[in-house]
Order: sequence, then C-alpha cells, then structure tokens
Amino acid sequence: MIAEEIFKKIRKIEIISKKSAQSVFAGQYHSAFKGRGIEFAEVREYQPGDDIRFIDGNVSSRLGKLFVKRFAEERQLTIILAIDLSSSLNFFSENKSKKEIAAEMAALIAFTAMLNNDKVGLLIFTDRIELFIPAKKGKTHLLRMIRDILDFTPSGRGTAIANALEYLNQALKKRAVVFLISDFLDDGFITALKIASRKHDLIAVTITDQRELIPPDKGIFIFRDWENDSEFYADFNQPAARRALIDFQNKRTRRLNETFKKYGIDHLKIEHERDFEKALFDLFSRRRKKYSR
Repeated sequence: MIAEEIFKKIRKIEIISKKSAQSVFAGQYHSAFKGRGIEFAEVREYQPGDDIRFIDGNVSSRLGKLFVKRFAEERQLTIILAIDLSSSLNFFSENKSKKEIAAEMAALIAFTAMLNNDKVGLLIFTDRIELFIPAKKGKTHLLRMIRDILDFTPSGRGTAIANALEYLNQALKKRAVVFLISDFLDDGFITALKIASRKHDLIAVTITDQRELIPPDKGIFIFRDWENDSEFYADFNQPAARRALIDFQNKRTRRLNETFKKYGIDHLKIEHERDFEKALFDLFSRRRKKYSR
C-alpha cells in the first residue's frame, strides 16, 4: 500500500507534469527527436530507379526475380529514464532533495512522451542495478514508475554509472533515447558513456544543489559523504578553504562538460528545484533547431 505522503507527491507531480507536457512541451518534443531512424517495412519487386543496395538477395534468388527491401521512418520512440538513486541524491538544502527533483524531471519527460504515444521505461541504479522496468505505454505504467522513483529503497549506497550504461547496452536491442539523470559523483564511466552515446541518443541530466556548489561564507561545518558514511570538517572562516572547495567543484564540472561535448551528448544541468522545466524546454528547442537544419 502506498503511504499517504507518497500518494500526495505522486498526485501533485502528475497534475503539474501533465499540464506542462500538454501546454508547453508537446510541440517542442515532437520535433526534438528527428533522428528516429528507420525500420524494415516490406519487400517488394524491383522497379527501375530503385537503389540496388537494397536488393534482397535471398528473396530474389528464391523467387527468380529482383526484390528490394523497403524501409520506413520509425515513428515510435523508446524513452528510457536511467536514474541514479545513490545516497547522495538524498541531499537537500532547500525544500526538495535531489531525488525529488530527479523524480519530477523524469515525470515531466514521461508525460510528454506519453502524449506523443511513445514508450517509456525505467532503470534505477546505485552502485548496482536496482530495478529495470521495460518500456511500455499507458498512464498506469507511468504512475508506477513515478512511485518507484519516490518510494524505492535502494540496496546500494554508492554510484556506478558505468554499470548502468553497460546494462542498458545489453538490455536494449534497439536504439533508444536515454535520459541519464544523476549528480555524476562518480569516476571511471567515460568508456561506457562513449559506447552508450554511439548506440543510443544519450542525454545527460546533472542534478546538483546550490549548497554543494557554493559553500557558506563563514563558519565551521561538518560534511558527510552520504555514499560511504564518512565525515570531515571544513573551516570556512579560512578563505583558502572556501576557495579550494569552489575550485574543486568548478574543475569537476568543467571536466564533465568537456566529456559530454567530446562525445556529442546533450547535457542539462539542474542547479535549483525551480529551473528544470525551463532547462528541458531549452533542450527541446536546441534539438529542434539542430534537426531542422
């Protein structure tokens, strides 16, 4: 049975996401994924002017005349929401945790896909594969995924992005649009990211919190690593300590951005609980312009 608090969150996310998907995102979404690819449609008899590269040798030899394969644009997308639910996603400094923001982001993408008759699936991962729900259609399926994101209790605490991408590469037989939603507090996933970006339309969504990026001006604080349960002290009364943390975060962000750019991966950076709708809209707009060239 779903706890009352979780049910209220699901209902609120449903109302807000569905409204935005219907009024704001639907038109942008439809043209943001022009690269749908092609799928086999039929075999028909060869006609003068047909491309000889598409001659089907097996059918032609069996029937004694030339036949060609005909392909059609694949209209239906498969959307996969690959969501990191490691312990660091429980962090929050304002009203919502990074986990809640990830759930709302995923719901908005899923409702938009549903309105366009696309299938949506879910992968929840930490330092292991926690849950995989194959892509399907339907509101009941969609609400179940939102519930699982909000209410799921992971077995793992850490993050292994490479494992998640390798799993998807094995599980998905056809090209999919994969939204990789994480705070990317992990290392050693570059090779898996490169391979996945070639096989699928991979979109990275980085969820961060302003307090992680910009430390307090003054004070002594205890920092806790949620993923290995360790603690350390930081004295921000010392300007050098504050600068060191800001420099570290900036370098990590820059390396991540350079990696996404190198492999042609579209990237959204969500730094605040109120900015993910605009960021997603801007992504769809950029992609629409790219595919209309």
